[in-house]
Amino acid sequence: MQVRVAEFVGESTVSWQDAIERAVRDASREYKNITGVEVYNWTADCKDDRILEYKANIKIAYVG
Repeated sequence: MQVRVAEFVGESTVSWQDAIERAVRDASREYKNITGVEVYNWTADCKDDRILEYKANIKIAYVG
């Protein structure tokens, strides 16, 4: 059994938590047996002093 890592970007207009959950959900369509998530970059698009879109770069670990 070998642990592998894949990178994804999650995006959400709601929150960083939602962006991460969306990325994990997207990853689970392609990779089964996800064992962990590392969030390594948090960013956001802003306009008029407000956040429009939250973005999170993640690495997912999975057994494959």
